[in-house]
Amino acid sequence: MSGNSNDTSGQGMIVNPKPKADNQDWDGDEADRADRLRFEEEQAMIREQSEARAAAKALAERKAAEAAKNAK
Repeated sequence: MSGNSNDTSGQGMIVNPKPKADNQDWDGDEADRADRLRFEEEQAMIREQSEARAAAKALAERKAAEAAKNAK
């Protein structure tokens, strides 16, 4: 792309379509919807893994505390 500010060829530019007044429920194409669904699923999986790790860590800490208490 040339450095000219008057370049109107659109080469190398990303154009995101905007909804028209008669199509306010426009929500992208199938790929956009698939990306959003995949992102939501990945976020749910990350949240589940994080909760499982936190629970496992809490259980290990509780067992270690009980073992230390019983060793005295």
